[in-house]
Amino acid sequence: PFKKGAAFELVFIVLAEHYKVVVNGNPFYEYGHRLPLQMVTHLQVDGDLQLQSINFIGGQPPRPQGPPMMPPYPTMEGPPTFNPPVPYFGRLQGGLTARRTIIIKGYVPPTGKSFAIDFKVGSSGDIALHINPRMGNGTVVRNSLLNGSWGSEEKKITHNPFGPGQFFDLSIRCGLDRFKVYANGQHLFDFAHRLSAFQRVDTLEIQGDVTLSYVQI
Repeated sequence: PFKKGAAFELVFIVLAEHYKVVVNGNPFYEYGHRLPLQMVTHLQVDGDLQLQSINFIGGQPPRPQGPPMMPPYPTMEGPPTFNPPVPYFGRLQGGLTARRTIIIKGYVPPTGKSFAIDFKVGSSGDIALHINPRMGNGTVVRNSLLNGSWGSEEKKITHNPFGPGQFFDLSIRCGLDRFKVYANGQHLFDFAHRLSAFQRVDTLEIQGDVTLSYVQI
């Protein structure tokens, strides 16, 4: 599954009897333990490849040694949160601003049916952007809730990164006239602002069938 010039997603699932290795969502190999798990303390990656991200679900790893890496996305205001519980409620200090980027990394359980990501105005309950992956029918619904009424749904996408048993790396960037959303480094969709005063958005909520490993707002 590893080809020159091609991106890949490599997942190691640590089970009691072995490591289960999954590549691009497909089972690849099972490797029996040769050392007690408690003796394993480090992860080393070396060779001819370029890393986009490394995520640990189930515990926060120690900070890596060496020079800090440059952040891959512009204008992220707050420190990251590792392995936050779901439902997740985050406060956007200073409100949503143009060029602000929110990063969400997580995992869709094999039995997951749907989850929702909402950018809300806390004082009114308005939702400027509602992202609702529905694993049952393979859609990613986008909408807004303004003055108590839902708008028209948008569903068109070129690919769906939210399959059952899949990890995802989502970046949501607020522009002057729209949200631009990327998944696993690829453009997923744009969503034109329906709430013109998007600066009033001060809350991020995530709930449903999802496990979060990293959120930065």
